[in-house]
Amino acid sequence: MAENEKKQLAMVAEDEWLQPVEEAVNERYRMYCSHLAEIERNNSIVDYANGYRYFGWQRDEDMAGWWFREWLPAAQDVYIFGDFNNWQRTQLRLNKDANGVWSIFLPDAMYEFRLTHGSLYKLHIHGQNGWHDRIPAYATRLVQDDNTKNYSAQFWIPQPFDWGDDRLVVDKNNLLIYETHIGMSSEKEGVSTYKEFEKSVLPRVKKAGYNAIQVMAIAEHPYYGSFGYHVANFFAPSSRFGTPEELKSLVRKAHKMGIAVIMDIVHAHYVKNFNEGINELDGSPYHYSKEGDAGYQKYWDSKVFDYGKREVEHFLLSNVKYWLDEYHFDGYRFDGVTSMIYHHHGYTDFDCREKFFDEGVNRDALVYLSLANKLVHDFRPEAVTIAEDVSGMPGMCRTIEDGGIGFDFRLGMAIPDFWIKLLEDERDEDWNIDEMWSVMTNRLPKVKTVAYAESHDQAMVGDKTIAFRLMDKEMYFAMNKGSENLMVERGMALHKMIRLMTIATGGDAYLNFMGNEFGHPEWIDFPREGNDWSYAHARRQWSLADNGFLRYGQLGLFDKEMLRVVKKYKVLSDGYPYKWHTDWENKTLAFSHKGLYFVFNWSPSNSVPDYRVEVPWAGKYTIELSTDEGRFGGFDRHTKGQEHFTETIVDEWDNPHYFIKIYNTARTAMVLKWHK
Repeated sequence: MAENEKKQLAMVAEDEWLQPVEEAVNERYRMYCSHLAEIERNNSIVDYANGYRYFGWQRDEDMAGWWFREWLPAAQDVYIFGDFNNWQRTQLRLNKDANGVWSIFLPDAMYEFRLTHGSLYKLHIHGQNGWHDRIPAYATRLVQDDNTKNYSAQFWIPQPFDWGDDRLVVDKNNLLIYETHIGMSSEKEGVSTYKEFEKSVLPRVKKAGYNAIQVMAIAEHPYYGSFGYHVANFFAPSSRFGTPEELKSLVRKAHKMGIAVIMDIVHAHYVKNFNEGINELDGSPYHYSKEGDAGYQKYWDSKVFDYGKREVEHFLLSNVKYWLDEYHFDGYRFDGVTSMIYHHHGYTDFDCREKFFDEGVNRDALVYLSLANKLVHDFRPEAVTIAEDVSGMPGMCRTIEDGGIGFDFRLGMAIPDFWIKLLEDERDEDWNIDEMWSVMTNRLPKVKTVAYAESHDQAMVGDKTIAFRLMDKEMYFAMNKGSENLMVERGMALHKMIRLMTIATGGDAYLNFMGNEFGHPEWIDFPREGNDWSYAHARRQWSLADNGFLRYGQLGLFDKEMLRVVKKYKVLSDGYPYKWHTDWENKTLAFSHKGLYFVFNWSPSNSVPDYRVEVPWAGKYTIELSTDEGRFGGFDRHTKGQEHFTETIVDEWDNPHYFIKIYNTARTAMVLKWHK
């Protein structure tokens, strides 16, 4: 540690803005180093995170039976019961050790209590809050009774699963993420399954050109409409979608198709439900959380983990390793990081540097996230981690050794917010293209960003997707290819331009929510009392894009071609674009990125023939992609392969400048390829 203190952390050395708070950065790094040393005093962090191999049901072949263990330090009495003992609550008592771990051994020879695959069980726990039937924290499968709607843990003996030579290396330099939700991924009005997703959706993702899926709502959650964000059971894949083996099959199939599988992991909070989850599991109000307001997230009506408690940290780190190990996930998008790393959960203005280092910061959470990133990358070096942090915490995507938190990427959350504001508040004629450029490129050089034009939240009832915001009710009547409708024409044009602008300038990776690529109409509304428990809006209408008579397919085709160009020329690995041209009157931006030249005309009306723009290199430029192509629902004023040759103008200092002339059409973006 002394050696580390002598050397200035690279994150601070490279950023003058951080130098006044150098000691605060050093302190959080010292906390991490100290805690890691404590963990690794006995074994590596990878071996440390093996809680799922110790707690819950564990087979002991030497003793011919099953151990069950659960950490319940404040419990006074603990029993296990289930259908294997006719639900007799106080028949099988567990024993408590000095660390607050309760355990019992059930030998195979004890026939009257013999567990069988599929047995249902619960714990009967006596604590400060009385006697209660509870679900164990390390349960790996839960099922819901169709009649009572109550959950029970299920004794699940994993069947031998043939992973073969399964291993996929995530292409972090060309990451194109398709965000998905298993349950609402089919067209039927009901809950879709892992099997259906594997059969029907994975081929769509592959065909569309994405190389990763980000899967929401995997960990068990009692309320379907929570979108998976109120987790109750952190080690159990949701049984409403199928069996653990079916989830494994989905991951294996994705890998065979060259698609990485990223899990949307929720360690920012947990559901406060008493019957299903871990809230007050040992009978105390300070088990996995701190007592009182410190353990409650009032904005989300949920419970907050006590990241400073070693047993809680062990639980969470074990959970991180579990999904990588048991299900071969390729990494994580950590949800709600802002809520984790501040005691105020991010509900403040981050208007000064000190807000990132003052008493509002939850340093225990920062240490936990650093340890989680080290664990992920030590155990699976090729895995990817993404932080959902709206605050812009310095160092979130710097390496731990540099003084950062260790994430590979952060979500560029300002980008979708910008597009919403622009579409809601301003006329097209008033759009500020300088502000647009600034928002798209506003990121530090070593902070890799996942750009996205709209979030899944915008698809929910009460908000609108970009397509719905642009075309509204006209989507119901005028999406036929033969229809002529000014609102739809505008919406189609801007939908394509916004996406191309986002992927070409906004970051180092790209994300799209399922169905938004083809402008899925309407909103997501999970079954609830207010809609008579209907699934009509908790699904994806793929047939709209498949129908050759509707414009949705044209938007989907553009998205596919956009990804093809971005992948072919490795645009996302090229850092920042370089701006060559700004024209306020004609609302035109032009920039280069990785050997390609992009021209965006955001004007609603100004189409200019023989429009001159400066380009980086002399030679020939051909159109590689245009939003105006007829196959994408445009007017075919540009054709793929159309050639433009440079002219040279020498300035007063004898420096050559190169220009091409184009037909600069209104509400159009084009991508040109340079040829020497």
